[in-house]
Amino acid sequence: MQARSALFDLYGDYLRTRGGRAPVSALVKLLSPLGIAAPAVRTAVSRMVRQGWLHPLRLAAGPGYLLTPRAARRLDEAAARIYRTGKIGWDGRFDLIVLETGMNRRDRQRLAANLSYLGYGMLDEQTWVATRPGEDVDGLLAEAGVRYERFTAAHTAGTPGAMGVVRRAWDLDEIANAYQEFVAAQRPLLAGVTVRSRDEDAYAARFRLVHAWRTFLFRDPQLPPALLPERWPGTSAAAFFDRHAARLRPAADRFVEQCLDGAHRIPRQKGRHP
Repeated sequence: MQARSALFDLYGDYLRTRGGRAPVSALVKLLSPLGIAAPAVRTAVSRMVRQGWLHPLRLAAGPGYLLTPRAARRLDEAAARIYRTGKIGWDGRFDLIVLETGMNRRDRQRLAANLSYLGYGMLDEQTWVATRPGEDVDGLLAEAGVRYERFTAAHTAGTPGAMGVVRRAWDLDEIANAYQEFVAAQRPLLAGVTVRSRDEDAYAARFRLVHAWRTFLFRDPQLPPALLPERWPGTSAAAFFDRHAARLRPAADRFVEQCLDGAHRIPRQKGRHP
């Protein structure tokens, strides 16, 4: 698990609702159960500051870092998709983007990852499609310096034609297999965490669960049910995730509070007695 990615998970799943800030000492304690060492945490924090995701500030417990408005917005959007708080509907229309060529390979790969995150699938190198408009897509393309045309389109063949477009833009078999592999990998790890387990162990297991589930933000565009195959594995995988994320949440929250309280505790100075 990369330190930078873990920090996004930590702020998004635990610190966002606790003011979006924490001292460095608490960040180190909270990532230690994941096997991430203090130097890696500090390096990742510095990188996130340079990229505009975190803002340094002085807290009572010492140096700390606060989410920037941009980061808070991105994490809120991610949380809505992770926990599926919004209803997925479809009006029968696609959002279609046609890009101009001329980007180098590295920039194309970065743009492709960002468009995938926003729910777009690639029909070819220039043409991307989504079942709902991405709110940040215009800003993303403007920031990347990409010239483009954007359209709203409906397939003349109705839902069958739309399903054909979906099959071209996304490898649904690969996504389905990924969901099945997610459950198969997580089930034995979670079975070992019970009510008798330490809070730290429950926190670590839940953290890895959410971290693994978060990867589907880049894989699965969360298509409307009308465009999905029958018995879609993503549905049962979501139920599995919800069940265990909720089961481990109380113990994980206790561990987080313990780390934050410990970081805010100011150690007493040792004085010399006469």
